[in-house]
Amino acid sequence: MDRATAKELAKLLISAEVDRREVSRISLDHPDLSVEDGYQIQEQLVQWKLEAGYRIVGPKMGLTSQAKMQQMNVNEPIYGYIFDNMVVSGQELAFNELIHPKVEAEIAFVLGRDIEGGGITGAQVLAATEYVLPALEIIDSRYRNFQFTLSDVIADNASSARVFFGSKLARPDELELDLVGVTLSINGQIRELGAGAAVVGHPAHSVAMLANMLARKGIKLKAGQTILTGGITGAVMLNVGDSVSAKFDGLGSVEFRVTEQKG
Repeated sequence: MDRATAKELAKLLISAEVDRREVSRISLDHPDLSVEDGYQIQEQLVQWKLEAGYRIVGPKMGLTSQAKMQQMNVNEPIYGYIFDNMVVSGQELAFNELIHPKVEAEIAFVLGRDIEGGGITGAQVLAATEYVLPALEIIDSRYRNFQFTLSDVIADNASSARVFFGSKLARPDELELDLVGVTLSINGQIRELGAGAAVVGHPAHSVAMLANMLARKGIKLKAGQTILTGGITGAVMLNVGDSVSAKFDGLGSVEFRVTEQKG
């Protein structure tokens, strides 16, 4: 894909996000859209956000369950980026800022030192991690009815929208992260549950895969970045008035409510 086309498509996705409107998936008009094209569009989208003054908090991983990877016929997850304007302070999610949001529970890693180069292992990630914390990620595809191909969702910054971080921090050696159980409740009813092993066997493996994917582009993971490792639970559609709560073994809970607009 030529750079001009990638810029045009990135602009389409940014305007859809800003205007909170659905658009048809890119691959309908570009049936040969490849994974590489998707990342080229994503890179243009990220560059525009940086030029607009937003700061990258850290990368996020998607398609980190074996079932999702098999469904999409891929052997590694995908990634996108979380920006500072996506991090919600307080306990309210403004529905009118989004299109059709869903929530999923994740474990986030905060790096104490850089990770770079290929062949990174989960053990190396754990050694480089300062602490982990619980998170609720809000995904909000800009595509109509959440319908997209793999290349489409990569272009759309892996459906990144908002994130709530919990307040409890833990050293990675204090927990067996693959065994951390999570329940995701909406209005007091458990809707999804899972354990850390749902994320490619162990959340640290997700960060290692990310480091190795980025290394192919000469990019490293940086100290201080907060990395979302992928959904432990399935994603649940949200509606105005919902009260959301996720409880993590050993990591406390993260809660918010969905309001029509900011209070």
